[in-house]
Amino acid sequence: MARAPFEIAGVQVPPGTRRLVEVPVARLYTHTPLHIPVEVVHGRRDGPVLMVCGAIHGDEINGVEIVRRVLTNSALRYLRGTLLAVPIVNVFGFVQRTRYLPDRRDLNRCFPGSESGSLGGRIAYLLRTQIMEKVTHLIDLHTGAIHRFNLPQIRAELTNPETIRMAEAFGAPIILNASLREGSLRAYADSQDIPVITFEGGEALRFDEVVIASGTKGVIRVMRALDMIPAKKGPRAPKKRSETAANSQWVRADMDGIMRPVAKLGHKVRKGQKLAMIADPFGETEVAVIAPCSGIVICVNNLPLVNEGEAIYHIARFDELSEAEKVMDYFLSEVETEVSEAVVPVHPWDEQQK
Repeated sequence: MARAPFEIAGVQVPPGTRRLVEVPVARLYTHTPLHIPVEVVHGRRDGPVLMVCGAIHGDEINGVEIVRRVLTNSALRYLRGTLLAVPIVNVFGFVQRTRYLPDRRDLNRCFPGSESGSLGGRIAYLLRTQIMEKVTHLIDLHTGAIHRFNLPQIRAELTNPETIRMAEAFGAPIILNASLREGSLRAYADSQDIPVITFEGGEALRFDEVVIASGTKGVIRVMRALDMIPAKKGPRAPKKRSETAANSQWVRADMDGIMRPVAKLGHKVRKGQKLAMIADPFGETEVAVIAPCSGIVICVNNLPLVNEGEAIYHIARFDELSEAEKVMDYFLSEVETEVSEAVVPVHPWDEQQK
């Protein structure tokens, strides 16, 4: 018996086909309509309905490129189930190159939303009722905020076995057991018993080839783990399994000034180690930023101008730090072999910069 068409926003997509569906979301005050674009790839055989989305924060553009590359992957010819690819969720912020909506709300704090609420609430309501209604699994693609660069990592609440399976299959070097935040897409998906993982990597408004390649491979690996594509298709699994962090800690500036970083992204630090120096412009006052714990640096602030209390480093802590260090060494060695010198920028991987 032939598989039924997949219906989304009133549009039917026959099995064995793909179609771009533009879901009306709002109008600008110029009366120009805005849509959330959704590429539906509907396989001939039954299987999961996986939603992969990016740019819920409009300036986090790495996810947009990851979705584009996933959609061009030849493994989709053998697809079981259905892929819903939503490269740009926050179309308002994407157009304006900003994280937020026009009313300065964070769309990722507006779920589940309502039909008559704020702009963010209305978009969240539309997303869950028009697009997410049949979703069985979800991958949410993010980057760090502006001037903050995240190491490729998976964040998930590791209580659901299916979520754990997705997180491990993705193949990012680090998994962070992150609690759910009220109003987030991840929290809403979890409330609907939808296994969900968040991929973090790179920084806002910047492409990074290492992050994009890592994210693209990870999505395909998850699809393979879900039996959506054949076992022999797509990138191989990393030789080193992801290490799960016990917790993490932000390190903040103790004074206003100009920061000179010492510790590098992805590298091991020890408690008491110097992470950076902060000085006033005249060099009369200078303080060292000291690591409060041992771990792996998973985020760095790239802006040298810092205010007191500003987050400048994020350190993931592990029960077995030596194992996490081995995973990072393997990841960085893979970066060196896979990324050509022609790729610009390859920001945190300092050895690659020429």
